[in-house]
Amino acid sequence: MLGLIGKKLGMTQVFDPKGELIPVTVIEAGPCTVVQAKTAANDGYTALQLGFREKKAQRATKAYRTHCLKAGKGVFNVLREFRVTDGDAYAVGQEVSVESLFKAGDLVDVTGTTKGRGYAGVIKRHGFGGFPGSHGTHEYFRHGGSIGNRSYPGRVFKGKRMAGQYGNERTTTQNLEVIEVRAAEGLLLVRGAVPGARDGLLMIRPAIKEMRRG
Repeated sequence: MLGLIGKKLGMTQVFDPKGELIPVTVIEAGPCTVVQAKTAANDGYTALQLGFREKKAQRATKAYRTHCLKAGKGVFNVLREFRVTDGDAYAVGQEVSVESLFKAGDLVDVTGTTKGRGYAGVIKRHGFGGFPGSHGTHEYFRHGGSIGNRSYPGRVFKGKRMAGQYGNERTTTQNLEVIEVRAAEGLLLVRGAVPGARDGLLMIRPAIKEMRRG
């Protein structure tokens, strides 16, 4: 299933024909250009590599510049690959626009990088409840508590929820409804929030586990 590369512009709200307020994320989705077509015979799998947003040629390495120029549409700032079942449906150099892939009512999966929140404790990172604020508690209010037993197992289990890096990781929000496609502006409005901060890079694909939300 081919998707698009986009940029998160921010959140706003729109009204449907019934007057219901809908919170939406505005995404600049494409247009993207097919830079490379990978085939099962040559590469072991079928995929299309898309380019998004142009960059100055002198700011790219010679190898990267030569690769992009094979599509005949300049040098791209971002390259991303999408697995597809039929790579012959698109030719190298062809432009893919948002209205050609999505329409209002579709469900999409949006992949991005979440906001980085640095080194965080267990309350912020995992939602722990902490310790009582009274009844003899001293200097131990936001700690995680015990992390192991005695002689068995004699170690801390892998995956134990503890303090550490929070955020700044790739994640996907599934089954977001497309509220509106503004073809003239190249914008996609999806219900709800998507990962990352404003101006963050996103990948938008048709939902692979389609499930309508109540």
